Amino acid sequence: MIHSSMADESSGVADAPARVLIVLLGSIGDVVRALPLLGRLRQNWPRAYIAWAVEPKSEPILRGHPWLDETIIYDRSRAPRSFLTFLRHIRRGRFDLAIDLQRHLKSGIVALASGAPRRLGFARANVKEYNHWFSTEQIPPQPAMRLKLMQYQQFGDLLGLASGPIAFGLRGSPDADERIAELLQQAPRPILGVILGSSWASRLYFPEAIAEVVRSLSVADDRAPAFFPVLIGGPDDRALAAQVEHHLETLPRLNLTGKTRLDELPALFRACAAAFAPDCGPMHIAAAVGCPVVSLWGATAAQRSAPWGFADFAITGAIGCSPCYLRRCPVGRECMRRIDPASVAAAVRRAHMSRIARTEEDANARLSAVGGGR
Repeated sequence: MIHSSMADESSGVADAPARVLIVLLGSIGDVVRALPLLGRLRQNWPRAYIAWAVEPKSEPILRGHPWLDETIIYDRSRAPRSFLTFLRHIRRGRFDLAIDLQRHLKSGIVALASGAPRRLGFARANVKEYNHWFSTEQIPPQPAMRLKLMQYQQFGDLLGLASGPIAFGLRGSPDADERIAELLQQAPRPILGVILGSSWASRLYFPEAIAEVVRSLSVADDRAPAFFPVLIGGPDDRALAAQVEHHLETLPRLNLTGKTRLDELPALFRACAAAFAPDCGPMHIAAAVGCPVVSLWGATAAQRSAPWGFADFAITGAIGCSPCYLRRCPVGRECMRRIDPASVAAAVRRAHMSRIARTEEDANARLSAVGGGR
């Protein structure tokens, strides 16, 4: 937990809710981007009990998180019976405050079922399925293309919470660190994270283009060393990984597709010098632990979903229909096809160099502080 005497003095701890429920059931990327709000709640209300309602696919991100007291899991594969059981669990929590970050009918019902007298949600202009009916207070209407992370921060503003640096608190576990270290034991450094998959087919980059980026980065130049590629994805990405490997031919690489768990990704991305990815949850995990990410955009918009801290390295395919927000593309992912692999490779090198520069600046700042203290 974050403990702060400043929070005790500035945020009216005596008036803080005793029990808080965050409702965000869905995607991995959304859960990651809501973690800074969780940190803000914990910093300002260090003694509050905070629970998070979530689905199994995203639960590993929250498992053992130091700022969270409980996860309440809804397994939709067993609906509708599981939903009623889930709601009873929510009701037993006796929450004082519910924060609905999902903005759908289901999340509104969950917030209402909590029995919390104060229920925060999005404004009517930003919700679906009459979600605003279930909240007692709403944040101001949000521009559609505003970063979702900053939209979530509006809930902290509505609550009058003191702000601070954006942080995610993804520490991982010693077991995850040990397993990733074992998997990467023979991998030369620096490592390039090649993030393959996405939950939407329309977002995927092409295997031959991915391979071309990897080939380019496997050769050192005057700006950066040669990178060793590690293919990263879930079990559903194995076919795409096989296609990429086909185009890579004999180029050395490590294929971890389907071999890592979600809760191991923070440790994996900490070991990567840089990464590139389509719009996906692992992209946000990489950015959250400080791995420089070059993100590739077409069907969705970087203005709304770029990984935190690395928006300058977002590349969008120039086409009139982008962003379309279609899960399946009717024109063969032309937006993604227009992303030049050479541009991606150049952006990865710039991202890597920016990390080196920041590391040097931090080291110099620490030395200055030590020197000034003598």
